[in-house]
Amino acid sequence: MERVTISLEDGLLGEFDDYIKRKGYENRSEAIRDLLRQRLEADRLAEDRADQAVACLSYVYNHHQRELSRRLASAQHAHHDLVLSTLHVHLDHENCLEIAVLQGNTGAVRSFAEATIAETGVRHGNLHLVPTEMVSGHHHHGADAHAHDHMHSHPKT
Repeated sequence: MERVTISLEDGLLGEFDDYIKRKGYENRSEAIRDLLRQRLEADRLAEDRADQAVACLSYVYNHHQRELSRRLASAQHAHHDLVLSTLHVHLDHENCLEIAVLQGNTGAVRSFAEATIAETGVRHGNLHLVPTEMVSGHHHHGADAHAHDHMHSHPKT
């Protein structure tokens, strides 16, 4: 890890230190690293330089809305290659919170999420995308077990 020195005006540093305290960071370095990752991630996504991504899609919907539950489930089955897992929470008599963990081509993930959020009856839709790159994994299981290769989805920053 390389050490860098930066210069900040007193007012900006004061605000930053307040931010660090409020957010519970242990030190300035960890907070700076997080802010840099967020900016770089947003920049990559904005410029469509992230080919692959993992994402968390969350939304609230009214399960009494005609056919909506079935349409949402059908869409997830139709895109089973993108949907790793879903969590379904019953909030009250009418509303459900659903969270889908997605992985795949960034454009496909974004399109699926936008189509889901656009469904009539879906509210509070939010997509959190994390750019990833595919890296080869190599594991040995036990002393004389055979090794196998596979791909991992690794966060870019």
